[in-house]
Amino acid sequence: MTSELPSKDTAYCFDLDGTITQAELLPRIAAEIGLGEDMAALTQATMEGHIAFEPSLRHRCQLLAEIDLETIRRVVSDVPLDPDILQFIQEHRDDCFILTGNLDIWIKPIVERCGCRTYSSEGVYRNGTLDLTSILNKAQTLRQIRKSFGYRRIIAVGDGANDAAMLSEATIGIAFGGVHTPAASTIEAAQHVVNDGQALCGLLRSV
Repeated sequence: MTSELPSKDTAYCFDLDGTITQAELLPRIAAEIGLGEDMAALTQATMEGHIAFEPSLRHRCQLLAEIDLETIRRVVSDVPLDPDILQFIQEHRDDCFILTGNLDIWIKPIVERCGCRTYSSEGVYRNGTLDLTSILNKAQTLRQIRKSFGYRRIIAVGDGANDAAMLSEATIGIAFGGVHTPAASTIEAAQHVVNDGQALCGLLRSV
């Protein structure tokens, strides 16, 4: 008798911001308090790898810490999703995973639309102010998915520098340029570079 999981075929791990979404979430949220352009510049520098992800996320969350959760979820609900990627996820929801550095409590409207398992950073509001409690490590999470679910291979898709390690860890890494030009480190870690959602989903169905 063995305790090994039965082998499943393929898991699909997607970054959220700029991959599933057609805009970065934090600049949209920051626009509510007049910091949209500043947040966009900070987010871009982080995506390109000029600023390390973890301290950048902590700083960006501090800037947004006093915006109430209802406002944030309203903004997030209005951010458009790539229709082809959304359809692919909904058609393969049992084997699709969202891996995002964004906060669980902020991205709930998108997670509900996608309907797949999601791993994210975590935060809570205490006395009306945000407290960032954990930051997701995407590569480590991908390894956890492989071990927990018994997948034979994992395909990972992302655009930012913080996705590079996840793509390297995957069986097949795809750098996605649907919203932004992928970071140089992400392109180096990938086997494929794709620049729109329809082409990406065609590739996912063929590899």
